[in-house]
Amino acid sequence: MTKRPTFFSLILSLPLLIWQLTFFLFPLLFLVAISFWTVRNFQMTPDLNFANWERILTRGVFWDAYFRTMVLATTAAVITSAIAFPASYAISFKMSEKAKRWMIFILIIPFFTSYLVRVYSLQVFLSDAGIVNAALGYLGLGPFTMLNNAFGILVGMVTLTLPLVILLQTFSLNFVNRDLIEAAHNLRCGRLRTVFAVIVPSAKVGLVIAALFAFILSFGDFVSPLYLGGGNPPTLSIMITDITKSGQQWPRAAVVAIMMIATLLTVAFAAITYAYKERGK
Repeated sequence: MTKRPTFFSLILSLPLLIWQLTFFLFPLLFLVAISFWTVRNFQMTPDLNFANWERILTRGVFWDAYFRTMVLATTAAVITSAIAFPASYAISFKMSEKAKRWMIFILIIPFFTSYLVRVYSLQVFLSDAGIVNAALGYLGLGPFTMLNNAFGILVGMVTLTLPLVILLQTFSLNFVNRDLIEAAHNLRCGRLRTVFAVIVPSAKVGLVIAALFAFILSFGDFVSPLYLGGGNPPTLSIMITDITKSGQQWPRAAVVAIMMIATLLTVAFAAITYAYKERGK
């Protein structure tokens, strides 16, 4: 029997509803509206014109940037999740409660500083004469080009998302039933098999949500593609700025932004559906 929400619970949810309407739905509707406007003499004019959609969606440069952004964001999410899981596993299952608290505190520290500042510091590490290439030089390797390419972009995206993904994975793993792990060991299940047969399925929701956050943050990232990737060829976020600088074409930039939002909503819906899907159904 489905429990009906009470009047008190509806009142408590009202601030969230107001927030979403004010800062998401209304701006999104305005964004959709201006995508049909026209620009005359560098000024936007209210209109109902599909020329902006036709111009953007029929250009190969948009689809190149779209699929480039998708590949980079997906790759960053996979790499970040793979790197984060051993750390999250160690924090959840191998550390004492005091050590867990210290690790969580350390993972929060990167958010004290601006992401832009961290990216600027990465330029010092990844440049041709930077710290990484200098260290590799002592081993007789390099120098390797690590900036103004996809490698630099991925390093920036992983730097952005890794602390958050570790935190989300850790919180999810902390709720895994330890009795299930003990039962698996009693049934002669090896450690690696226990991880993939018991722990990962039990923490599936949190692991998927963590990967989803990594994808969302990477998909909309502007700083890493510009300062670590060189901005050329562009991602969708860079394309938006390029379009607005070209004759104040905010309506065309709105089309690109709407496509990004539609993609993120689709991916988020698919990921959450998969996360909460019960096994065998």
